[in-house]
Amino acid sequence: MNLLHTMLRVGNLEQSVDFYTRVLGMNLLRTTDRPDQGYSLAFVGYGDGNKSGHAEIELTYNYDVHEYEMGTAYGHIAIGTEDIYAQCESIRSNGGNITREPGPVKGGNTIIAFVQDPNGYKIELIQKG
Repeated sequence: MNLLHTMLRVGNLEQSVDFYTRVLGMNLLRTTDRPDQGYSLAFVGYGDGNKSGHAEIELTYNYDVHEYEMGTAYGHIAIGTEDIYAQCESIRSNGGNITREPGPVKGGNTIIAFVQDPNGYKIELIQKG
């Protein structure tokens, strides 16, 4: 078995696609519009997504729903990076919101940072190696 994708409900599909592609450097892999069912999908990911062994994010826009309650069960998505400091600077210069600057995790040595997407979802960046 392998992890294929995580689905996030979004209030503005175009804004979310822009964030994940332009700010985080993912690729728009495919889109689907289902007007009879009242929703649109956009799949984003690194490389070719599932085709290249990477998990994807399914962004789901339900027509006429522009915001969601975050709830208390959702935590974050984690993305590994070779240079967390350069990645945070790139995210910031592209209009992304860094909510925790890079630094060691409490009680450990792993360097992490947090970013927030336009819908309020948290994304943890983890320094590789």
